[in-house]
Amino acid sequence: MAESSKSGKSRSSRVVNSVNEKAQGILREDLHIVKGVAYQALQSKAYLYPIKGIVYFLSHKNLWKPFTSKIGSYLTLSAGVIGGMFAFTYLPQLAVLVFTSGPLAVFSTVLLVLNESSTITNMISRNWILQQSILDTFDGTLISRNAVNMVREGREVKSGSDPMKRLGKTLKSPFTKFSPTAIIRYIMYLPLNFIPVVGTAVFLFLQARTRGTLVHGRYFQLKNWSAAQRRDWLEKHTGAYTAFGFVATLLEMVPVANIFFTYTNTVGAALWAADIEELNTNMTDETAPTLREAAKNLQ
Repeated sequence: MAESSKSGKSRSSRVVNSVNEKAQGILREDLHIVKGVAYQALQSKAYLYPIKGIVYFLSHKNLWKPFTSKIGSYLTLSAGVIGGMFAFTYLPQLAVLVFTSGPLAVFSTVLLVLNESSTITNMISRNWILQQSILDTFDGTLISRNAVNMVREGREVKSGSDPMKRLGKTLKSPFTKFSPTAIIRYIMYLPLNFIPVVGTAVFLFLQARTRGTLVHGRYFQLKNWSAAQRRDWLEKHTGAYTAFGFVATLLEMVPVANIFFTYTNTVGAALWAADIEELNTNMTDETAPTLREAAKNLQ
């Protein structure tokens, strides 16, 4: 009887050890992936493009029209969402986070509510209010960078010097909308905020990765890439798109100013696409083989 009990405990111990070993292996693998993504993000310097977008937007007034035409409706939406979220969700979430984050709960809850508000506002505005104006901003920025042939793949382009006035009828559907999968993933990640500091940082990182996959939706469309080509490209450059998405997400979390950053991030994404096409980044080897071969022939 005693031997049977010892045998049972021994088997249980082996099972527990086996599970622990597998868990440690998965953790090591995930940490390795995160390190690789972080290294790729730093190497890509894609995190600079949201900042470049701000500078470029401010210095090119001809790109302002889509922004100024929608600022009123967007600010109304944003103020309503942020006000409602703080009024109805701040205290309940703070009450939960106090038990896990202690004194840092106030800071973590503010970040969480701002992130939730930003996500809701982006979801509504990009699907209805801002969809066409953001598309025009992206295409107009490409034209200002002389990427006219690329834009012609998705819309009519008129003659002239003003990039916004050159935009004609849209021939292809606009940016990818928020998918149900992205919404489900966002809800699944929310509990990470219960982990003090680190959990909030990881949550923002995961949001940044999702945000990053959307920034070049129009670019891929203009390149006529299939879903498989887009997926392969994004997997190869996860770090770069996560870096862009992280900075873009932080900027769009700023109350009131988030509409401004929504447009500057769009400009930054278009500048990045233009640079890829002009052989100015290390990502071009896979995006513009024709241009690469032409460059070699000129040497």
